Amino acid sequence: QVQLVESGGGLVQAGGSLRLSCVASGLTFARFGMTWFRQAPGWDVEFAATLSRSDNIYCADAVKARFTVSRDNAKNSVYLQMNSLNSDDTAVYYCAAGPGASFDSASRANYWGQGTQVTVSA
Repeated sequence: QVQLVESGGGLVQAGGSLRLSCVASGLTFARFGMTWFRQAPGWDVEFAATLSRSDNIYCADAVKARFTVSRDNAKNSVYLQMNSLNSDDTAVYYCAAGPGASFDSASRANYWGQGTQVTVSA
């Protein structure tokens, strides 16, 4: 059974930083591309950042100057370092596993985590 478990969310002041983690089990982690999506209240799921199995990185324009995605295959983990947070970053953040290449469409994800809430206060 595949599981993706996110952690690291919370309440942070504008301008602050958070590091999200996602630990995977039940799959050969190194073979998968990993993507972070987010969903703000009342909005559709939105792509944030993706990392292929060969470490090709692609970030959404809204976050690419502030967010960094990385992975540690030895720990079956993917991370999202978020800096200079603002209120627009408030959302539930999900990690997803998909094809080995990087992917930015939710429809290409094979597995999803349960999400972790990030709230940025003004």
